Amino acid sequence: MFDSSSSEKILKDLRDEVKRYPIGVKLPSNRELVKRYQASAGTVSRAIAALAAEGLVDAVPGSGVFRARERAKRPGTMDCSWQEVSLNAEPGGLPATVRHDAASLLAYLQTPPPGAMDLASGYPHSSLQPEQALSSAHARAGRRPGAWTRPPVEGIAELREWFARDIGSAPSPSDVLICAGGQSALVCTLRSLAQPGAAVLVESPTYPGVLAAARAAGLRPVPVPVDADGVRVELLAKAFTSSGAGVFVCQPLFQNPTGATLAAERRAPVLEAARAAGAFVVEDDFVRRLGHGAPLLAPLVEDDQDGRVVHIHSLTKATSPNLRIAALVARGAAFERLRTAQVIDNFFVPKTLQETALELVGSPAWPRHLRSLAAELRERKELAVAALGEHLPEFEVTLVPKGGYHLWLRLPEDSPAETDVVASARRAGVLVTAGGPYFASEPSARFLRLSYAAAPSAAGVRDGVRRLAEGWRSVGAS
Repeated sequence: MFDSSSSEKILKDLRDEVKRYPIGVKLPSNRELVKRYQASAGTVSRAIAALAAEGLVDAVPGSGVFRARERAKRPGTMDCSWQEVSLNAEPGGLPATVRHDAASLLAYLQTPPPGAMDLASGYPHSSLQPEQALSSAHARAGRRPGAWTRPPVEGIAELREWFARDIGSAPSPSDVLICAGGQSALVCTLRSLAQPGAAVLVESPTYPGVLAAARAAGLRPVPVPVDADGVRVELLAKAFTSSGAGVFVCQPLFQNPTGATLAAERRAPVLEAARAAGAFVVEDDFVRRLGHGAPLLAPLVEDDQDGRVVHIHSLTKATSPNLRIAALVARGAAFERLRTAQVIDNFFVPKTLQETALELVGSPAWPRHLRSLAAELRERKELAVAALGEHLPEFEVTLVPKGGYHLWLRLPEDSPAETDVVASARRAGVLVTAGGPYFASEPSARFLRLSYAAAPSAAGVRDGVRRLAEGWRSVGAS
């Protein structure tokens, strides 16, 4: 059994001891150290590994561990200012078209400080994840024959077949490409379907990862407003015409951040607008398994008659941030282009990860988990809405969605800046997300996004809203 306090004591003793050794002198063997400290071999090995990481010892396989030579110290500061020119200058004095900006994504991935209530993260809390089922699935996957052999670049056949069935009747397994999560699929799709410098239509507001991926690919995001029924189709057709865009990225189900679902009567006009423009529709179906029990409309790809919809279908949100498995569905030449991009970027998704996903979704625990998750998310949403009405009636809940994990809150017109509200909330012990990064251009108002899935419990959601109200009052809101 690993004992962290024992390991720390051994590490401290050995660190002091090694410094008295001449360079190149061999340390006592692991067996001798185990006997000396009455510790496990694993505990001693961890201490030796820590010394090696500090540069104090060199471990030579088959020979032992030796006092290392002193390594040259790096200068305290390094002048990297030349990189500003190298990374941004282009021939002919043209402005750079590629922008690498992950600030909004890093906000999604931040680790909450101790004691803070997380109402910002896009991933469900570990208490909502099927950890035991995942561990069992991973163990079974590792024992499958050929689990450690190289998989086909498109993905293992059984998983492609499962995704095709799960999505609906339209895709065939040969249309499915397995990717390392939804964000990877988005990046691959945008880089493959649009040329640098081109416009790409996005919902407004939209998931910041779409904007970051588009700009990193040298694309120009053009916003198309969303209301409670999804993208406004009359403005979508106009945006296609005025921008010349060949790609529209949307989230028709429980859109991030608004929670809107594309209304049934808007589905055909969306596809018709894309058809008239000769454009692709990228359907990011990231949260289908986070419905709250109500019947859901089929994916937009089910209405696709000519290979116009490229569909992204991820397992990550409903399982774990570490199960980065998604399906990318495309037909015709688009599939070949996406497949090529996937091979260039990643070769393939690790087979053991694919096998783990297959074991999980084929187990009796999977439907049980989805039912439990739906019930828990519905309860949390209702508690969040009630707590906002009690503690922050001046915040407008723009829509109460029938699924997903977040609420989109409009702040009063005379509110302080979003960044001030977010900072004040953090000081009060709760993390929320500012609305500005969700817009491709100037925001229409001031917003916050509140995630009710990231808290450790339903009671934590209610407490987080109370803390948010405290932070709001402290910035002088009336």
